[in-house]
Amino acid sequence: MIPSPTERGELFKRFARALFKGDMDALYHVVTPDFLWSFHDGLAVTKSLRGPAAVAAHLDEQKALFSAQRFHEVVYHHTGDISFMTFRVSETVRATGEQREQRGIERYSFVDGRLATKDVYRKPL
Repeated sequence: MIPSPTERGELFKRFARALFKGDMDALYHVVTPDFLWSFHDGLAVTKSLRGPAAVAAHLDEQKALFSAQRFHEVVYHHTGDISFMTFRVSETVRATGEQREQRGIERYSFVDGRLATKDVYRKPL
C-alpha cells in the first residue's frame, strides 16, 4: 500500500517528531522493520543506517558535532510511489563555531503504508 499525499504528510510529521525527540520506539512505528537511511553530508561522510541502534547513534553524533542545526525552506514533493523533500539547513559546528549552510534533497520510498527508505543528499552553498 502506497500512502496518499495526506497520509504521507502525517507519516512525515510523526517521523520528524520521533527523530527530534530521539524516540526510536515512535520512529519504528512509522518506518518498516528493515528501514534503510542512506546519508551523504555534502562534504565527506557517507553512511548507511539500518536499525534503531544505528539511527540513534547517528542522531547522537549529530548532536555532538553541531551546537545548532536548523532546517529551512522545507517542501515535500509527492510522485506516484516516491516522495522528495527539498530543504536548506544551517548548522554551527560545536568545536569551532563554524557556520555551515547546505541545500539538500531527501528521497523517500514506502512499503505497506510506512517509510522504507530515506536517501539524503546535501551540498554546501
